Amino acid sequence: MSWRIRGTYFESCNCDAICPCRRIDGAAGGRSTHGVCMGVLSWLIEDGAVDGVELSGLPVALACRYSDDESGSPWTWVLYLDAGASRDQRAALEGIFTGRLGGDAERHFPWAWKASELVAVRAVEIRVDHTRRRQRLRIRDRVSVRIRDRYQGGESVTCVIPGHGRAGEELVADELVVEDGALAFEFRGVCGYGSTFNYVGG
Repeated sequence: MSWRIRGTYFESCNCDAICPCRRIDGAAGGRSTHGVCMGVLSWLIEDGAVDGVELSGLPVALACRYSDDESGSPWTWVLYLDAGASRDQRAALEGIFTGRLGGDAERHFPWAWKASELVAVRAVEIRVDHTRRRQRLRIRDRVSVRIRDRYQGGESVTCVIPGHGRAGEELVADELVVEDGALAFEFRGVCGYGSTFNYVGG
């Protein structure tokens, strides 16, 4: 199945900035700050389709947790898809973001290539703003992320999820909150990251 999506990306997790999981000045990342990583990832698709199913304008988000001390550091995660999307659009996005459609998901999504537990796929209202250095994400009663500004450092930073070949910047989050069953956490002043993405498959 042929697919392609591109757009903007931002994330936040409970690590201190700069998140040690990232590639910093070309050096490979390592263990997370606290040994357990809890965070939220978000994508805003500017242009894309899966076998003719149009996906432009749709947001996607993911809340997650993993421990560096568990063998293979498996992910526990919830996938959020826009309630305003059609059934075909949500099915296409679920195929991409679970990794079932293969392609670049197998290089960029750790939850797709590692052992993982997908707790739920939820069709929800997603309010997202990917304005650079002022990113916001809101999923009512479940998720809230608010970026304060960029991290004040001169290091070159990249992330595997959008891709190490794509420029991005380290950010600082004012708020990172998830209340969704098995995933429940709240942090302030933690790390974030913003970039663009361009994934293909098929």
